[in-house]
Amino acid sequence: MKEYCVYIMSNLARTLYVGVTNDLERRVYEHKRGLVEGFTKRYSLTMLVYFEATDDVGAAIEQEKRIKGWLRSKKVALVESENPDWKDLSEDWYDADTIVSPADAEKRILRSSQRGGTPSE
Repeated sequence: MKEYCVYIMSNLARTLYVGVTNDLERRVYEHKRGLVEGFTKRYSLTMLVYFEATDDVGAAIEQEKRIKGWLRSKKVALVESENPDWKDLSEDWYDADTIVSPADAEKRILRSSQRGGTPSE
């Protein structure tokens, strides 16, 4: 059975981003490494501060839309109800050796695509 997650990324300034994914570990990794162009990269949103999971993709998408429509204060209350200290819930998910800068990651992807392989090669 597939799992879908609605999640909130943040930074030390507590800027918030709400997203949905079918692979939370991969998606958080992409945000942490700056592999995703846009808001999370621009504001360095590298801390996973909230997530919830469901096996219903429709419910996950609806919940993401619902949370995105909330006032900031309600989003903050949601995070603080589960994570009052705003800890990075993914802090221990990755080996320190896998941390690379966004520029290095992009170079790896480019080299890999030129060789016809995957970015991890």
